[in-house]
Amino acid sequence: MNYFRSHILIETDEASVQQGAKDIMAALKQELAKHKLDKEINVLETGSLGFFERGVCLAVYPDNVVYGDVTLNDIPQLVEEHFLKGRPLSRLMLEKAEKKNIPLEYAKRIVLENSGNIDPEKITDYLGVGGYLGWEKALTEMKPADIVQAVKDSGLRGRGGAGFPAGLKWSFTAPIEGVQKYVVINADEGEPGTFKDRLIMEGDPHKLLEGTMIAAYAVGATKAFIYIRGEYKLCIARLQNAIDQAYEYGLLGKDIFGSGFDLEIEIEIGAGAYICGEETALIESMEGNRGIPRNKPPYPGQEGVWQKPTIVNNVETIANVPAIITKGSDWYQKIGTPECPGTKVYTILGDVAVPGLCEVDMGTSLRTIINTYGGGMKKGSRFKAALVGGAAGIFLGDSMLDVKMDFHNLAEYKAVLGSGAILVLNDAVNIVDVLESVIRFFRHESCGKCVPCRNGNEQLYRSIKKIKAGLASEDELDKMILLADAMYKTSFCALGQ
Repeated sequence: MNYFRSHILIETDEASVQQGAKDIMAALKQELAKHKLDKEINVLETGSLGFFERGVCLAVYPDNVVYGDVTLNDIPQLVEEHFLKGRPLSRLMLEKAEKKNIPLEYAKRIVLENSGNIDPEKITDYLGVGGYLGWEKALTEMKPADIVQAVKDSGLRGRGGAGFPAGLKWSFTAPIEGVQKYVVINADEGEPGTFKDRLIMEGDPHKLLEGTMIAAYAVGATKAFIYIRGEYKLCIARLQNAIDQAYEYGLLGKDIFGSGFDLEIEIEIGAGAYICGEETALIESMEGNRGIPRNKPPYPGQEGVWQKPTIVNNVETIANVPAIITKGSDWYQKIGTPECPGTKVYTILGDVAVPGLCEVDMGTSLRTIINTYGGGMKKGSRFKAALVGGAAGIFLGDSMLDVKMDFHNLAEYKAVLGSGAILVLNDAVNIVDVLESVIRFFRHESCGKCVPCRNGNEQLYRSIKKIKAGLASEDELDKMILLADAMYKTSFCALGQ
């Protein structure tokens, strides 16, 4: 067995691959071999390291050095300086790691604990960090009802936007007997600025599978689907690879661990409609129909896919489940806030020094997220507002910077965590331009099933265009507010609401 003195982790998420990450990885291996360092230094792929707009990034452990904007021309100097002479190449070191003093530790992470630390394409890496122990424990030591109760006791709430308690949702489906039941993972991430689920899947696909397995056993489902948008090519490839490996290792299939429990998992590819993020529209799409929401009740827990009991959970929600089973509900409840335990994954975008991905305790303030994990505002810019929760979220101004970011506290301000996107705007940004972009998106993505949403979004768009052109009076604002209130009260689903 080789014992490496250093490990170089190259992020191979979709954006990095497009910028040449694979070629850089090959060149790095070749350069290390030329200096006879290939037996001492291990080069491997990993998911996103959480840095954006910084080209191809790589991390060196145990040196805790992160490089960004790496090109093929940098490889010879990088190898010579860092790995031959032991001097990190300062010109490539990321500002986030070097100057902003943002901790690069993973101890407090749950969902992203393995992202950037393991090769997502190797099940052995996941097993090596304790992967699938939760699945083993659930299947061999726990009854399905015990698992449902553990998730209820943990206080885990859905991370897809609505925040509905996950264990409570499972409890509606678990008692139903004598019928085929399904688990569906909602990986249809279609909101502008939102890509946390994509990076979770790219960086640690086996964690999603493990959570899905546990959920299926808990509710008695022998079939699970991961519904994922077709644009997520790398996610699809890595998930399929992980599924194949799980079958190979006997973690999926017939009579798993000699328990008598059977489970199959398949990937279902969506066509990119934003409305299919709504669970019943997603189910309609899975059945081969047009993706439009269904009447509720009945809810999917009783009549879902092919009119069979179905639980639908978001990627981030399910990725929390393995840790709850292995470490316990009491452990999970101590993280975050009493009303909203656990962590939350955010994508930080816009006018921050370091846009990227972070996972923080529930209840962490907006100010801390922006200043600590986003590196503060870009040089020379001042904070104006943040659009929190994605396009369907709400603008929070300067007076709201210290609000605790969780379902409970944001509800007091009629704000939501939504999709986990935080778009930070500086004082030069015209809010009318931003609002016009948001309304244009929802106008385009409305399925057209109900009149309030179909016509309301069109009228809102006409009004905002009129305002933007300087042709409106304050009466136009009053009309927009009246129309928005009517849409909120009468639209069929959350898109119009």
